[in-house]
Amino acid sequence: MIQTPPVGGGPLSDAIQDRHRKALALRQRGVAPWGVDFHPTHTCTQAARESPLAPGEPGRAVSVAGRLLRIRRGGGIAFADCFDESGHIQLLVTKEVQGAMGLLLDLDLGDIVGASGDLTRSRSGEPSVGVHELTLLAKALRPPADKHRGLVDPELKYRRRYLDLLSDPPRRLLFRQRSAIISELRSVLEERGYLEVETPILQPIPGGGDARPFRSHHNSLDSDFYLRIAIELYLKRLLVSGFERVFEIGRTFRNEGLSPRHNPEFTLLEAYQAYGDLETMMDLCQAMVHGAGAAAAALGAEPSEALMRPFAASTMVDLVRSATGFDALELWSDPGEMAGRARQMGVRLPAEAGAGRILFEVYDQLVERTIQQPTFVVGHPVEVSPLARRGDDPRFARRFELVVEGRELANAFSELNDPLEQRERLLEQARRRQAGDEQSQPFDLDFVEALEHGMPPAGGIGLGVDRLVMMITGAQTIRDVLLFPTLRPQTDGEPPSLNL
Repeated sequence: MIQTPPVGGGPLSDAIQDRHRKALALRQRGVAPWGVDFHPTHTCTQAARESPLAPGEPGRAVSVAGRLLRIRRGGGIAFADCFDESGHIQLLVTKEVQGAMGLLLDLDLGDIVGASGDLTRSRSGEPSVGVHELTLLAKALRPPADKHRGLVDPELKYRRRYLDLLSDPPRRLLFRQRSAIISELRSVLEERGYLEVETPILQPIPGGGDARPFRSHHNSLDSDFYLRIAIELYLKRLLVSGFERVFEIGRTFRNEGLSPRHNPEFTLLEAYQAYGDLETMMDLCQAMVHGAGAAAAALGAEPSEALMRPFAASTMVDLVRSATGFDALELWSDPGEMAGRARQMGVRLPAEAGAGRILFEVYDQLVERTIQQPTFVVGHPVEVSPLARRGDDPRFARRFELVVEGRELANAFSELNDPLEQRERLLEQARRRQAGDEQSQPFDLDFVEALEHGMPPAGGIGLGVDRLVMMITGAQTIRDVLLFPTLRPQTDGEPPSLNL
């Protein structure tokens, strides 16, 4: 028996109570409100396309299923707009089909039905299904969002994404574009011989990036584990194992702040190629971005022309000098003077920052956000690139970041494969971590031992999939391109009300 649920935070609205009463009345009449099987032969859009060209022409028999978002009656005919994922078609029920007519007029907006009948056109020329049989598939106990305004509250759009997507078809299209982007990224890599793999999300040591991890505890092993902050170190182990081109697209987690560009869990693509280098990764990066843009454009996205052209390249030193007048190379031998000038510009520096870290902080805090056109920023200091190989100037790594519209989109190296130097760099990171720098990387002995077995020279890249989707689709915040972004809980540890 259907009953109104107990009150858990205030009474149900009159409209919701009325829907509960209707569901009970339907069941008492022998109409199941839920749990009925139905197999449509056509989507709503397919049925609309196959409708006769003129009113009165005979059409084929079809079955469609979808949600009712408009119901109206005129004389001895009732009409309803039936929507599925593909689009909509009108349902037309005449008084001669008494069971269908009576059921339709007892239903509410948001109810899901199956309809079987013949394709036709109404007098106004609307493609329609002349219904012979109507089946209730799911009674909606809560009304849909307003069909014209949708969800007005921006926060509610993310909390009740299912309602947002239901009332906003362009929003659903954005996530189709996202799917096409990810599919194209995968295709570009597979066409170049990369093997897709899966590596641990729960890791004993959170390495491969400079970020604060989420920590958990495994009861059976009585050990702490961390949600991965990067995929890199496991993929490099696979290069040691004999796989020469590997990639993974998966969720990654960083226990840091929320912003229009940052969500604690996000989708990251990482790829590694034995015998590749920084230039190999530049070529791969452009191919992936351009391919993703074209794939989304085929579904109506409008990526900027700049994103679809070859990208510029510039060194970090030159970008900082041009934007601020700060000449890192002139000041390099005197980190104290260098730090003083950086602080005069308002740059915040960690304790005991060396020249390379100072240059990076000036770039990161003052310059990166000014770079609008897609640019490969090369020449990162080794001090902030513990996993990248040194360049001809040993102060700088063979590394680039792709920056677009003031945002880092991709990060790539000629990978460091010298196990002795890698050991020293990770030990230095560990020392900084012990000194209080939570974003420095811990020492991963197993990874260093893997390198000691010999890793071929390689190029590697990490690409932020969510940011790429933002740039291609024009979304203003990362929440817009995540189906279920991270939000502050609505309650302070209390069970949610049944009547939220």
